[in-house]
Amino acid sequence: MAFFCDDGEARTDLEPGALHLLRATPKTVHWGYFDAALAPALKVKSGDLIQAEAITHHAGDAPELMMDDGVKAIFSEIPEADRNPGVHIMTGPIYVEGAKPGDMLEVRYLRMTPRCNYGSNLAANWGYLYKEFDEKERVTIYQLDPNARQAEALYAYDFPGKYLVPGTVTHCPVCDRQPALPGVRIPARPHLGTAGVAMDVAGRVSTIPPGAHGGNIDNWRIGAGAVMYYPVQVDGGLFSIGDPHVSQGDGELSGTAIEASLNVLFQIVLRRDFHFPSPLLETPNWWIVHGFDEDLNVATRNASLDMLGLLNEHMGLSKNDAYSLMSVAGDFAITQVVDGRQGAHVRIPRSIFPRKPSGD
Repeated sequence: MAFFCDDGEARTDLEPGALHLLRATPKTVHWGYFDAALAPALKVKSGDLIQAEAITHHAGDAPELMMDDGVKAIFSEIPEADRNPGVHIMTGPIYVEGAKPGDMLEVRYLRMTPRCNYGSNLAANWGYLYKEFDEKERVTIYQLDPNARQAEALYAYDFPGKYLVPGTVTHCPVCDRQPALPGVRIPARPHLGTAGVAMDVAGRVSTIPPGAHGGNIDNWRIGAGAVMYYPVQVDGGLFSIGDPHVSQGDGELSGTAIEASLNVLFQIVLRRDFHFPSPLLETPNWWIVHGFDEDLNVATRNASLDMLGLLNEHMGLSKNDAYSLMSVAGDFAITQVVDGRQGAHVRIPRSIFPRKPSGD
C-alpha cells in the first residue's frame, strides 16, 4: 500500500512513465470549482509524471511582486462572473486513463518550487477572529529566502473595504505600507492547500469546503515528499491542483496562509488494490487521516473513525488494539477552522510498527 518503505525510503520498484508539462493558462484553469463535466486539460496514464503550475488567487495583493505575464493573463481573461462558487484557481482537470469510481489515485508530490519569492497573508472577513479585529481586513506581504527556506514580512497594509471578489487586485504602490514582524523568520513549508478529484454530482462544486474528494484540506504537510490518496468518484478521476501556499500553521487562523504560486512536480498512480473513504496522507514519518464537518467535534470523530478503519483493515490491528493505540500514540490536531466545513486530523507514527521480514 505504501509508496514509502517501512524504513522511510522511497520505493524503487515502480518506474515513472511519461513526463507532461501542464501550464496554467486561461484555458487550463477553472476558478472556484470542481465539475465532473469539465473537459480534461491533460490526459495521462498511471505512473506518468506531471510538472504543473499552481497559481494563487491572492497574486493581486501585491501584483508588482506576485504577477508575471502568465498570471496577469489568467486574472484579466477570466471574468469575475466566472470565478465561483469558490475562490481558488485550479489547474486541470487531469484525466487518468482507466480510473473508475471506487479506485484510488495515489498522488506522489515530488517537488514544489515557488514561482516567485513573494506571498500574501490576508487577515480576512472569514478569519476566525474577524470580529475581534473590529471587522477590518489586513494584508501582510512576505518575501521568501529560497536558500534558507524561510520567509519574513516585507510590509503590511490595511485592506480597503471588504475582500469579496476572488482575485481582487489591490494597487498597493499607493497604499500605506507599514512594517510588520520585525526580525521574525517563518520556516517555509511549500504545499497545496487545495487539490482533489471531481465529485459525482451535477454542476459546479465549490473549492472551499474539504471533503471525501479532497478539496480545500489546508494541511501544510501536503508538500514535497508526501503522498495523498484520493477516492475516485467519476471516470478518469479529473484531478486538479490549486491554492498553493509557502507556509501555514495548523488552523489557518486568519483565513489564509502565505499564499504564493508554486510549480509542482507530481506522479499519479492508479490504485485498485485498496480503498479508503477519505483523503489519506502518507509522509515518510506519519500516516495522517482527515475528518471534516461544520462541527469540529464531528470532524474529529470522523477522523477518529477513519483512523480506526486504517489501523484495523489495512494495518491488521484488532479494533480494541487500534483504539488503544490511537489514545497512546495518535496526535489529534485542528487542520483549519476557516473553510465553513472545518477540518481535524490524526497522525500515527509509522516507525512504531514492526518491519516486515525481507522479501515480503
